[in-house]
Amino acid sequence: MAMEKAASFLSSLLGGGGGDGEPAATVKSILIYPIKSCRGIAVPQAPIVSTGFRWDRQWVVVNAKGRAYTQRVEPKLALVQVELPPEAFAEDWQATADDHMVIRARGMEPLKIPLAAERTTIDDVSVWEWSGSAYDEGAEAAEWFSTYFEKPSRLVRFKEASETRPTDPDYAQGYKIMFTDCFPFLIASQGSLDALNEILKEPIPMNRFRPNILVDGCQPYSEDLWKTIKINNLTFQGVKLCNRCKVPTIDQDNGIPGTEPTETLMTFRSDEVLRPSHKNKRQVYFGQNLVCKESLSGNSKGKIIKVGDPVYVQQAFTSSNEAPA
Repeated sequence: MAMEKAASFLSSLLGGGGGDGEPAATVKSILIYPIKSCRGIAVPQAPIVSTGFRWDRQWVVVNAKGRAYTQRVEPKLALVQVELPPEAFAEDWQATADDHMVIRARGMEPLKIPLAAERTTIDDVSVWEWSGSAYDEGAEAAEWFSTYFEKPSRLVRFKEASETRPTDPDYAQGYKIMFTDCFPFLIASQGSLDALNEILKEPIPMNRFRPNILVDGCQPYSEDLWKTIKINNLTFQGVKLCNRCKVPTIDQDNGIPGTEPTETLMTFRSDEVLRPSHKNKRQVYFGQNLVCKESLSGNSKGKIIKVGDPVYVQQAFTSSNEAPA
């Protein structure tokens, strides 16, 4: 009887979704963040490349020493809006000399960055533990961001032709990323946010957590247990619960930091609570980091996911304590 109850509970967490049965959830939103730590773009579909979604964290703003800016130290990044041509998310699209990324911020003239242009290379660009060379987006972009941050800054683009930034092999062997923090994809569920907002004094939007894939229709925190899922016949593996830094405490509409939701999450989403048999790192978790198995193959045909796609759970962890973190 106890085993049946446990199986029933696990089934409810997974939304009842096996690979050939009912879906566990549905893709509600897909979000791309072309410039690291700047505002995301909600798109109806996104092609998958070797480093994650196409365009995701291809660019980063750096200081005079080449060190990446993030919202942790420059919360004003939250107010920088980025636009790409809608057709840039079509499966077979190729940029031409007429295509641009447009960057906007309050009090600043729009900045246009060509998507297909010859660029010079600069060395000693660093993001966390990684350092290498990157494409420099030029003097106009440098002046724009230097004015915005009131200190010398440059916009650089990942140089895929010569650089590789591998994921942590302890969690995901053989995968690579551009300027994202650690892994190619972050998934979170609307149910998890709704459950959190029920206990917060002031509800917060999902943009605090900056997921790439937002799903709906599953139980709160079901995504913790998703070991292998399928979306549009693509296989995603849950490789690490996402431990959260201070960015979720920054209001993405005004760039002002606070204490929530971390303070509340610490009461029921800390490693002490979720992973009692592991070393306590005093971290909180929201969302699950993913890799896509098909991103390792050179063939790009059919590697795309869309809003509305069903999510099928093929393998699950039995508890958050078992999930890597």
